[in-house]
Amino acid sequence: MHILKCEDILLSMPENDFHAEHQGSGPLGEEEAATIAEMVSALSNASRVSLLYALRDGELAVGDLAEAAGVTPSAASQQLRMLRYLRLVVSRREGRSVLYALHDSHVATLLDEIRYHAEHARLGWSSPPTHRPGEAASYGS
Repeated sequence: MHILKCEDILLSMPENDFHAEHQGSGPLGEEEAATIAEMVSALSNASRVSLLYALRDGELAVGDLAEAAGVTPSAASQQLRMLRYLRLVVSRREGRSVLYALHDSHVATLLDEIRYHAEHARLGWSSPPTHRPGEAASYGS
């Protein structure tokens, strides 16, 4: 089995403008909606969220991640298996250690955006909704 290094995966990711054609391109299909729901479900566990945020600054070994997230190394390993399955993190072996990193820059952006949104929601801030020309704008929660 060939294991890619974290930096190999990061270098192979397309530039952000690659996705520009897909933004706002209509409704999601069932399969895509299910995939997104499964990935977002990873954020429903505080330990997994703490592990992901600990990786914002780069690769860490399981023990360091566990300490940063306030969980045992065993619990960290279990949560990291789930995050790896969902392709939110990647791992590589270095000697006897396994190092983890965020899968790509999209995960870092997602973490930033959800944190900003949580702060804005806590403060009661919202943006006026966008509406199509000819429709009346409606505001509410």
